[in-house]
Amino acid sequence: MAWSLAFDPFVPWWLIVAAAVVALALVGFGATRRIRGTILRGLVFLALLGALADPSLVREQRAPLESVVAVVADRSASQSVETRTDDTSAAVAGLTERLSKLPNIDVRVVESARETTGDGTQLFADVSRALSDVPPDRIAGVIAVTDGEVHDVPADKGKLGFSAPVHALITGHEDEMDRRVQVVSAPKFGLVDSTQVVRFKVDDQGKAPQGVTVEVVVKRDGEEMVRLDVLPGQEVSIDVQIAHGGQNIFEIETPVIDGELSPVNNRTVAVIEGIRENLRVLLVSGEPHAGERTWRNLLKSDASVDLVHFTILRPPEKQDGTPINELSLIAFPTRELFATKIDEFDLIIFDRYQRRGVLPLIYFDNIARYVADGGAVLIAAGPDPDDGDSVYDTPLAPTLPARPTGETLEVPFKAAVSNLGERHPVTRDLPGAEASPPAWSRWFRLIDAVAERGETVMNGPDEKPLLVLSREGEGRVAMLLSDQVWLWARNFEGGGPHVPLLRRLAHWLMKEPDLEEEALRMQAENGDLIVERQTLEEAVEPVTVTLPTGESRQLTLDRAENGLFRSRIDDAPLGLYRATDGTLTALAHVGPTDPKEYRSLLSTTEVLQPIADATGGTVQRLKEAADEAVTIPRIVPGRGGSSFGGPGWLGLDVSDAYEVTGIERTRLLAGFLGLALFLAALGATWWREGH
Repeated sequence: MAWSLAFDPFVPWWLIVAAAVVALALVGFGATRRIRGTILRGLVFLALLGALADPSLVREQRAPLESVVAVVADRSASQSVETRTDDTSAAVAGLTERLSKLPNIDVRVVESARETTGDGTQLFADVSRALSDVPPDRIAGVIAVTDGEVHDVPADKGKLGFSAPVHALITGHEDEMDRRVQVVSAPKFGLVDSTQVVRFKVDDQGKAPQGVTVEVVVKRDGEEMVRLDVLPGQEVSIDVQIAHGGQNIFEIETPVIDGELSPVNNRTVAVIEGIRENLRVLLVSGEPHAGERTWRNLLKSDASVDLVHFTILRPPEKQDGTPINELSLIAFPTRELFATKIDEFDLIIFDRYQRRGVLPLIYFDNIARYVADGGAVLIAAGPDPDDGDSVYDTPLAPTLPARPTGETLEVPFKAAVSNLGERHPVTRDLPGAEASPPAWSRWFRLIDAVAERGETVMNGPDEKPLLVLSREGEGRVAMLLSDQVWLWARNFEGGGPHVPLLRRLAHWLMKEPDLEEEALRMQAENGDLIVERQTLEEAVEPVTVTLPTGESRQLTLDRAENGLFRSRIDDAPLGLYRATDGTLTALAHVGPTDPKEYRSLLSTTEVLQPIADATGGTVQRLKEAADEAVTIPRIVPGRGGSSFGGPGWLGLDVSDAYEVTGIERTRLLAGFLGLALFLAALGATWWREGH
């Protein structure tokens, strides 16, 4: 409760001030001339001015506001080792219970979230967000339960946003040791089949033994490459080969030592993105036709493709009398392309090709061996004669998944994605395929064939095979049994999805990982881990995921779309994950490969000591040895001062803030009292004049 004087004038203050000046002048004049009754007249003026100002005696009824104390639970990854998680929970519960018994204390428990960006423990950022709605003068203190490895400690207390003491209760104990593997340098990218250099070292921290060599195992994509004996503290260089496009994950792992905090940082990874040199494609057009430009334009528009294109305009048997020295045509370099340099190509396309004596049979035998060794061939068929000039009548025939019957169907039809094709990544979700019939233009020619193996992903009229894909040995073969895909490119009857179809087809043949029919993949997305299974089957087996901590978790994948099944691990901890369904395996890394959170797992009092000293707080350990119980200091509220703690106790700077719950107002010169005072003063003036 507090008293104060307040005014509620009947007229503006400037008018009261002017009247006061006039009254003062009159009283001063009377005093200098010694006029009788001057003092009484001054009292009359004073009573009149006081009545105009309407003074009041105000009594406020005040209620103190609660002081806010933030109890911060550090839930970062380094807090999961040994018993730190349980110790933190016990300490937070004990602090909350003690604080709740103190009067006018509002306890706010702040869970300092797991970090996902590699920036480490952002404890003070979490405190700032939690207290953003609290005035700084109402904050009585911050008590953080943490291992001390905090990575956003303010440089000075002025950046805290409040002046209350900061206390830290440290989990863990002093006699800790840990071993860590660190990648010193590694390239981000590398050409496929090239050799890159990765530098790493092993750090022994705390009470770990010194000067003893340790065994290091290096793996690529989960398969062991080499074992090395390494002395902790020394940098080691190893040569690694980039085996494929996409992520090449190299694991560097050391054995666990007795008594170390956690094996989580005994393994680190270097992720090197494999970049292919431009893919080399050989396009052989058997004769000029309308679809030739479609293939050429598509392949030339892909920056990752180097195209070599030949169109056979003049077969060897053609004799028209033109002198050789007058021919401007370039001779088809058959020996160079199909004997000496065939292995340099990633894909060979025969576009409406007929033998016509240009390529000897021995070269088709080379092409068959090229496919068996990992090459790729696409037959984009045209009218296929049955007179022995068909590609099928060569040594290449055993690698072809469909056998032409020798007939050509000249009927209008709309290409349709087969049931299997709806799940195949080459033809899944082609624009327009969802309609019935498909929302694209008609074709008018189909080479009749019987699919003997492989996957038929598109059909023609009467469900005859139109696009057949097959794996042959280490390589791949595709047969497109029509030469009229160019109608889609020319926008005939609205056109069709020729670009995604032909591009996916070419990249599937060249073994693009994203277009594999059977694949298990994992990827990080906004701190979560996405597990995806691509398959041609109707159902998939559960997937077992091994977390960075070594814990295994079984996931049931849900159908996301045709041929795709997915599951998600929310808030996935940082580190390397391994997944398997018994047949396929996949690796993925969540977060940065060298997160601050795992650079040191040792608990420490040194990081938070400066900010605690600057605010008058303290840094104390919850226990001195691993087998001791948690000890929570006493909590003592106080006001003002520069020191708020000591061994065994924590101090709070309790706020003086309050809120007004009620006001009582007593007017001093209102009503009969004011009138009586005024009349008394006026009457005294008249009485003085009469005597």
